[in-house]
Amino acid sequence: MLLDGKKGLVLNVVNKNSIGWAIAEAAASHGAQVGVGAQNDRMLEAVTKLIDGNPAYTPFVVDFTDDAQLESLAEKVKEEYGQVDFVVHSAAFANREDLAGRFIDTSRDGFATALDISAFSLIALCRALEPLITDGGSVMALSYLGSSRAASNYNVMGVAKAALESAVRYLAKDLGTRDIRVNTLSPGPINTVAARGVKDLSKMIEHVQEMGLLASPFGQAEVGGSAVYLMSDLSKGVTGQIIYIDNGYNIVAL
Repeated sequence: MLLDGKKGLVLNVVNKNSIGWAIAEAAASHGAQVGVGAQNDRMLEAVTKLIDGNPAYTPFVVDFTDDAQLESLAEKVKEEYGQVDFVVHSAAFANREDLAGRFIDTSRDGFATALDISAFSLIALCRALEPLITDGGSVMALSYLGSSRAASNYNVMGVAKAALESAVRYLAKDLGTRDIRVNTLSPGPINTVAARGVKDLSKMIEHVQEMGLLASPFGQAEVGGSAVYLMSDLSKGVTGQIIYIDNGYNIVAL
């Protein structure tokens, strides 16, 4: 199996439809030990039910806006795993009112919130876990095409994802001295709890599936497969990149 003997983290997961959970399942199916994160104790209940006593998984709790919790996470990960071979950052948030209407009306507080949770949190997470990531390890973040295109009803989250992708490149430069790869997975629209905050999500999904170049639909499982590639030694030499999982929609001229 591609990830035999590897250990890593997927932070955070909300429910069974979360892209993060699909990534965690894919990693475990390839032999990895996976730490699965929850934002708080309430979310931890859902994660615990998903894990259902499976020894391949270990639950963790971390709120990315709290530096003390990031430090606590690092301590608990060290106790549980010693070191980790991969880290998946799966966290984003923007106020619902800042996703609708005109981008120009984004509030100052809303902008700061979106950038903090959706982009800066990756930097803070890497800083907290850097001593625990093995040489040759892999870090990945989750983005969306709205980072480089003006996507309807995405607004400030598009700016946050652009910042996230830029952060990935700078982190790839910093961590590359230890052969740690840092990349971005960019799925097309998928029906998840987080994505439902975007107005007309179902129309977006239908449009991308219709305009994509492949006949079969994509979803959580396809993202999980690409994540396994980035976690594995097959992706040695690949860093600072954006891997799109959208049936080629990102290259289609409208």
